[in-house]
Amino acid sequence: MLQGLPVEPVAVASGEAALKRLLVDDFAVILMDAQMPGLDGFETAGHIKRRERTRHIPIIFLTAADRDARLALRGYAAGAVDYLTKPFDPWVLRAKVAIFVDLWVKTQQLRQQAQQWARLSGAAQDAVRLLEDPGLDNVERAREALRAALPHDPEPLTRRAR
Repeated sequence: MLQGLPVEPVAVASGEAALKRLLVDDFAVILMDAQMPGLDGFETAGHIKRRERTRHIPIIFLTAADRDARLALRGYAAGAVDYLTKPFDPWVLRAKVAIFVDLWVKTQQLRQQAQQWARLSGAAQDAVRLLEDPGLDNVERAREALRAALPHDPEPLTRRAR
């Protein structure tokens, strides 16, 4: 279903395994079954949303559970952005995943730009301080500080979303 999207799917067998994986990897979106061994999807989503590192990851529940509205409400209460029951339209799921992946990529790009801006801003402040005390040595040091802060070969965002 997700073939051709810039994603690297990661499968886990339980809520506990998902929580462990979320400790070490970043994810653009989580597709989760409501019914899982051990921690169910609702409990797992609750843990995900309580962690600072993972609380902003969108969760889409995919479940074969009956269309009981209370289960869907429980999913939304646990922090899900959507709750799909089987059978569902795979193209709808693909479109939803594509949107969240695109948002994740844009967020990563903004983070990179913010880090670059912080480096440049700090270097500019250092250069101004150096230039306030004129001298050939300080001018050269200011120039070096600014050059060091400039991206030499900006690394494009090529990581695939998970």
